Amino acid sequence: MVQSYGDGRFRVSGTVYPGSVIVLPERTESWNVDDISKLTLDSLAPILEADQAIDVLFVGCGAKFVDEPAGLRVALKEHGIILEWMDTGAACRTLNVLVMDGRSAAAALIAVP
Repeated sequence: MVQSYGDGRFRVSGTVYPGSVIVLPERTESWNVDDISKLTLDSLAPILEADQAIDVLFVGCGAKFVDEPAGLRVALKEHGIILEWMDTGAACRTLNVLVMDGRSAAAALIAVP
């Protein structure tokens, strides 16, 4: 569960992570993408290689909504993953709802100030 976000960090299940994060069903890890322009399919490798299959990926693109990179949705679909693209706050809230519902979801979240 994402308990809080802002000030360039996240609190996930009681642990504080500075910067951006990838939240998987079994773990959370720091993510070196600090700007949405740096997001690539390769930067999402922890999600593609997760032990548990991921059905839905929420990408929190930062404080304000910006368009998703061309081709990302199709590339993830080829891995069986549905992309949900939104600002970071909405991605945190929506991920929590799906996690509480027992869904296999993950998030790649850009830290916001």
